[in-house]
Amino acid sequence: MTQHENIKIVAFVGLTGSGKSSAVEYLTAKGYPKVYFGGVVLDAMTKAGLEHTQENEQPFREQLREREGKDFVANRIVTQIRDLINAGQRRIIADGIYTWTEYKIMKREFPGELTAVAVVAPKHLRHHRLTKRPIRPLTDAEANQRDWSEIENLEKGGPIAIADHYIINNGNLDHFHEQIDTELDHIKFYS
Repeated sequence: MTQHENIKIVAFVGLTGSGKSSAVEYLTAKGYPKVYFGGVVLDAMTKAGLEHTQENEQPFREQLREREGKDFVANRIVTQIRDLINAGQRRIIADGIYTWTEYKIMKREFPGELTAVAVVAPKHLRHHRLTKRPIRPLTDAEANQRDWSEIENLEKGGPIAIADHYIINNGNLDHFHEQIDTELDHIKFYS
């Protein structure tokens, strides 16, 4: 894809419980549109008549990628982003590049426009957050299992390791928002 003028796409990457969704919520509250990688899988689960639970989601996500290809989710997201660009959007938030394949596709499709921002937090803090989240909470054992599955089966570590910017989310929400603003100012997202 050819580069569009003055397009900025910020993709948040990180393990479950790191704060990606909180970062995205902060920016969508400011009026920026988002695309949600996990939403592609959740929509497919709904169409298949499956309840959105950890027990259903993980195997379904992996089966879907086996059946439809590793690029299934990324291809749908690329279309969503192109639709937003065609509608005049110049600043877009991408919630949750999950796999190495998805990362490579996004970088190829949006060269110079995509910036990956990794949100990282200590494991104990991520797992604590996961037990407290209102939607699809996880036990510590489920969180450990999800970490391993995301790293081994989805190759989620690659996009985190190669991210353009890092935010360590181990403080309060105000500090986290300040860090987001600092990083986005740095890449001229707000201009």
